[in-house]
Order: sequence, then structure tokens, then C-alpha cells
Amino acid sequence: MNIMSVEWRQEEDGEEEGRAPRTDRGQPRPAPSMFQWRKTIYKTVCLSFLLVVTVTVLQRGMAPSQFMQGQQQKELPPPEPLKTQKRGDTFSDTSTFWKSKNEKAPTKEEEEEGVTEKQAKSWDITTANCSANQNLSKVEWFKGLEPNFQQFLLYRHCRYFPMLINHPEKCSEDIYLLIVVKSIITQHDRREAIRRTWGQEKEVEGKRIRTLFLLGTASKEEERDNYQKLLDYENRIYGDILQWDFLDSFFNLTLKEVHFLKWLNIYCDNVRFVFKGDDDVFVSPSNILEFLEDKTEGEDLFVGDVLYKARPIRKKENKYYIPSALYNKSNYPPYAGGGGFIMAGPLAKKLHKTSETLELYPIDDVFLGMCLEVLKVLPVGHEGFKTFGIVKNKNSKMNKEPCFFRGMLVVHKLLPPDLLQMWDLVHSNLTCSRKLNVL
Repeated sequence: MNIMSVEWRQEEDGEEEGRAPRTDRGQPRPAPSMFQWRKTIYKTVCLSFLLVVTVTVLQRGMAPSQFMQGQQQKELPPPEPLKTQKRGDTFSDTSTFWKSKNEKAPTKEEEEEGVTEKQAKSWDITTANCSANQNLSKVEWFKGLEPNFQQFLLYRHCRYFPMLINHPEKCSEDIYLLIVVKSIITQHDRREAIRRTWGQEKEVEGKRIRTLFLLGTASKEEERDNYQKLLDYENRIYGDILQWDFLDSFFNLTLKEVHFLKWLNIYCDNVRFVFKGDDDVFVSPSNILEFLEDKTEGEDLFVGDVLYKARPIRKKENKYYIPSALYNKSNYPPYAGGGGFIMAGPLAKKLHKTSETLELYPIDDVFLGMCLEVLKVLPVGHEGFKTFGIVKNKNSKMNKEPCFFRGMLVVHKLLPPDLLQMWDLVHSNLTCSRKLNVL
């Protein structure tokens, strides 16, 4: 047998793939299944191994290269949770996919609370559907009230109304002092005087000062459309108006208060201090900044011209008359006169939450005092706030003396011509015999 025949016999007897071995007689013999069985087992083992590797990589948060190195890796920090999304969003929080079954899933109440917080980042009142509380009309004490108080009580449960003009961009930056002025739609001249004097938006040594005016709608229906057009034009020029869809009236000043607090809670996470006042006061922003210099962050500051143990006025002819059926206590809690006061931004957010637990009260100053009482925050009186004039005698010359104004923080009351004149005098080369230091 030569070599060639041997090689031929080996090739003939070999079990090459795709070629059936033959018997000694040269007839094809049946192919054994052992080879295919081994191949199937091999593929199954490989696929199983790859699946185990993939699952382990996903569970440990490791890259495949890290897994194959065989070295113990440091545990990665847990992924940041995704922000709560609206119900209609299509993406879900995949970071919870591999959590243990023993971990407690969020309750429905917690999920709804998260959705509410997300939705509360914009003004969420879009309709003013509010009907009178007719149950009160059947109560005897209600029938004895004056018509304006009846009207107030019938709709007291209507707390929030849609926004007509909004400027959330006012709080897009860190604000040291936010000046907020209560005004009404017809008093454009007062707003203009304030913009030219103490309401100027500026930055002092890196401290931003921003200004906003709070308004409702015109109380007289026949004037409403025309005044609204003028206000829209004013807003396009200055961009400093917040307006809601409720009538501007004395009893609705409390509505203006709670609407602003809600607005601040939604849009302003970066306001250090808030000055809130009327549109007929003199204010010294430089004196306010000096007063705030030594105030510590986190302090529940609320300072102004504080009234302690003030009694409800029972004389019907008085503007601030309150019937006993509405408030039967002998004294009000301490409160600051609404002509002007300063509060810390974080405290304003607390006041918003507290205000929603109390029924609205016709006098906005007193209502804030009630909220402060719930929070156990005592408003602080300061000599630089004169919400009843420098002296209570309106005819006194001291109420028109610029040397006194120069040392004050807030003085009430000055109409536009007087405000512009006093501002120029205080900021002129004024020579005073003595300096009044109230800071």
C-alpha cells in the first residue's frame, strides 16, 4: 500500500461534515446524531453564558469590560431620581426596574402629591366659576349684616382667580429685594411716579432690586374695557404688572394678598426679601438695604409699623368697621400697617401655606397678622416705618420736612406730585441741622 492509498483511506474513513461515511462494501451508512447533539449543546451553553453575563452587567451597573476583568469594582453611586412627570408623559422612571420586591412602592397619595407639585409651577387657575354660598342666607345673624359684608361672606370661599397679566420672568434670577406695590387699574399716575422714584429696578453692589404692581380689574363695568386696554399698553411698555380677574375693591385687598403669596410660592424660589406697600407712600430703598445688611439668612423677619392689641372698630361709619358676627374677639393679633412692611422671602412662602388654612378676612393687614399668629412669628415694630405720617397730625409741618424723610424707610401718605417733589428734595444737596438716625 503506497502512501497515496493510505491518505485516501484516511480521508475516506473520516467523518467530514456534510459527507456520509461508507461501509466496507462501499454502501452509505446512516449518519450518527452524536455530532449534531454536541453542537446543539455547545450553542446552548454559549447562549446561556452570554445571557447570564448580560443580566449581571445590568444588575451591577457595570460595563462589560469591567465584568470580564475579574476584578472587584467599586460600587457606583445610585442614579439620580427622575423628576416627577405629568400623568400624560410617555417616559417612566427606569431606575426602579431592578429594585427589590421588598422595597415599598409609592402610594397613590404620594404620586398625586408629586403631580400637584409639578403642576404648581405655573398658575393653575383658569376659570372663575364661583357661586354664592346660599346656605348663609338662611342664618339669622347673616340677615342682620350690612350688604357689603353679606356680599363678602357669600363669596368668601372663592379664594383664587385666573391671571390676566403675568410676568414669571421677574423671578428668573436671584433677587435680593422684591418691591411689590398694591395698586388699582385707574391709578396709572401713581405707578408712573413710583417707577421714576423708589420703584426703579436696579442693582446695588450686586443686589438686584425688582418691582411689581398688583392689580385686579376695574370695579365699574362700563369703564372696564377702556381701562383694560390702557393697562395692556402700560404693561407692554414696562412689563411690571401682575393682574388677576377679580374686582378691585377694599374687601378684595385680602384677595390680592393671598394671590400674591401664591404667585410668589409658584415662581420665586430665589427672593431674599420682599417689601410690600401701597402706591401712595414714600420709600427709601437705600435705607431699606442698609437696614437689611445685618439680617441673617433663615430669620423669620417681618418688620413694619406694628399695631399691638388693636381693637376691632365697631362704628359702622368707619372704613374699618367689623361687625361682631364676623370677629367677636376683643383684640386683633399684632399686625403691621399695610402702608409698607418688609418680610423675608422664605417667610412669605410659609405665609402662603398658612393663609390657605384660614378663612379670608376683610382687612388684609389684620389677615396677615392672623397668619403670623398661627406661625408663632411676632412682627417687629420699627421707627423708620411711618404708615400714619411722620406725626399723626396731618397738618403738621413735620410731615413735609425732607430732613425727616431722609432718615425714614416708609412714610404714608404722598400723592404723585408730593412724592416726586419730596424725592427730589431728599436726593438734593440737603442741609439738615441734625441727622435723624432711626436705622
